[in-house]
Amino acid sequence: MATFVLVHGAWHGSWCWKRVRKALQAQGQEVFTPTLTGVGERSHLLSPRVNLDTHIDDVVNLVRWEELSDVVLCGHSYGGCVISGVADRIPDRIGALVYLDAFVLQDGESLHAALPPAQRDLQLEITRQHGEGWMVPPIPGEVFGVNAGDLEWVNRQCTMQSLATFQQAIKLKGTADAAKPATFILASGWSDSPFHLAYERAQARGWKTLSIPCGHDVMLDRPEELTRALLDVAARQSSAS
Repeated sequence: MATFVLVHGAWHGSWCWKRVRKALQAQGQEVFTPTLTGVGERSHLLSPRVNLDTHIDDVVNLVRWEELSDVVLCGHSYGGCVISGVADRIPDRIGALVYLDAFVLQDGESLHAALPPAQRDLQLEITRQHGEGWMVPPIPGEVFGVNAGDLEWVNRQCTMQSLATFQQAIKLKGTADAAKPATFILASGWSDSPFHLAYERAQARGWKTLSIPCGHDVMLDRPEELTRALLDVAARQSSAS
């Protein structure tokens, strides 16, 4: 049995993992899908003070208080920023990392620094107009290529997120992520993706890379294929140990 911690991306919550979570649990795996502070069912905690460190603490504390070890830690999109911080803080608890169409930040870099300038500037303008200057409205699912059957549901479920989570630079003390087996999964079926740079960084680091031809929300568009990929990571981790 493997232990998976699946970290959602911006504006999402635990809800987006329900298909993959159930599929992994049906095969006897232990699965945790925390919702980060300020979004989803924890949206009542949204404030300008919620930042990237808050979300890293969310996951670090889950791992510590649930007494988890050899975790397969997967981060989707913005969740890639979170899992890099988690792996750096508690490397002894992490067995493998999976970046699912996700940002791969370097020390001192923020998500906004990793975005193409045009996308960053548009997000800031929308935040000024519709988010009181500190709440970032969700990007519509249409932009992410969410499948037609889930589109209305996804747009209804997504919630505002604190701008500070996108602007705070990550602080990495070492190269814990580089020391762990890491996989990068690129969603290749949607346009204007900002994740090709992260994919290239993963290749340059010698990580295992693969591509799934679907929209950005892989866990919704291709849950069966993603489940198989995660189980493969766990199997490789088990063989290596």
